[in-house]
Amino acid sequence: MARRLLGSGDRTVVWEEAPVFLSCNYEELQALATGAELLLDHSQVTTSGAVAAPAESTASVAQLRPRLTSPLNIETLAEQRWVRKAVAAICRELHTRMDGKVLEFHPGHEEAVSLYFDYAHTYSVLSRLDEMGSEMTAIIELITGQLPTEESAHAVHFPE
Repeated sequence: MARRLLGSGDRTVVWEEAPVFLSCNYEELQALATGAELLLDHSQVTTSGAVAAPAESTASVAQLRPRLTSPLNIETLAEQRWVRKAVAAICRELHTRMDGKVLEFHPGHEEAVSLYFDYAHTYSVLSRLDEMGSEMTAIIELITGQLPTEESAHAVHFPE
């Protein structure tokens, strides 16, 4: 498939269109799913004084949750940014809950330890998403000669 790339000049590149995969192991997928459930449940049942995740983050997490059964296919920088926003919200929720359990009980409490591992697995995925985003940004900049725009973030598809 030929795809005209945005930027200066008329550059055309030919590649087979296939998404980039963000590989996640079983524990990472389980941690993301657990964190998504906690965040979505918390956003529905906030008590007075509780700070809920922003509605935009909650919507991103709700959209991501059904995809947390296998490696994530990411086709564009815009999609990477969207997935990163959702994973960051999950990561923040798990970190906040872990901190709460450590203070409520102690660091070795079963819930605190479980939340630590969920947080650590989610943080690992977030780190790989950041690397992926940096690489996608660099490729778009190399191809177009400019930093990614909203248009190029949606238009440039990355092969596997």
